[in-house]
Amino acid sequence: MPTDTIRFLGHPFSALIIATLLAIYFLCLRRGMSRDKVLELSTKALGPAGIIILITGAGGVFKEVLVDSGIGKILAESMAGSSLPPIFLAWLLAAIVRITQGSATVAMITAAGIMAPLIQEMGLTDPHRALVVLSIASGATLLSHVNDSGFWLVGKYLRMNEKQTLQSWTVMESIIAVGGLATTMLAGLFI
Repeated sequence: MPTDTIRFLGHPFSALIIATLLAIYFLCLRRGMSRDKVLELSTKALGPAGIIILITGAGGVFKEVLVDSGIGKILAESMAGSSLPPIFLAWLLAAIVRITQGSATVAMITAAGIMAPLIQEMGLTDPHRALVVLSIASGATLLSHVNDSGFWLVGKYLRMNEKQTLQSWTVMESIIAVGGLATTMLAGLFI
């Protein structure tokens, strides 16, 4: 097989479509399920996934707007002279993006993009860089809410309404975020 064909088949979109079509064929049509039943089952299964993909895609677009507009570079330059420790600053950036935008993935990518020039300027050691990465991941977990695909996954699969998901999932995610910040700040004192 040519390399381009392998890349095409291995691309996440292609792989998901192929896997879905194979599942429909082998698990539904070959077992004698009617086309109407397959349509009903597919709509029920793929509908929530479509919403999640839409929210995550919108988050990726937001990140690109931040990066392409130069806001990330401006923020990095203005924060370079900040008296905040880089570990806390990374956590704070990820947390702000997470709260305002919703997606943990987008929050991590955006915070990492903003922090990369800062890390270069500050000349951090490898262990401190690792703590900044952990700090970004911790900050990106803070306050999961309705703009987060994980919020909906947990809520839908555990059959919780929005209020119950906020009271359980969001609180748990926030505890993880604050605990991660405390752990990375404490570890930073010993490195």
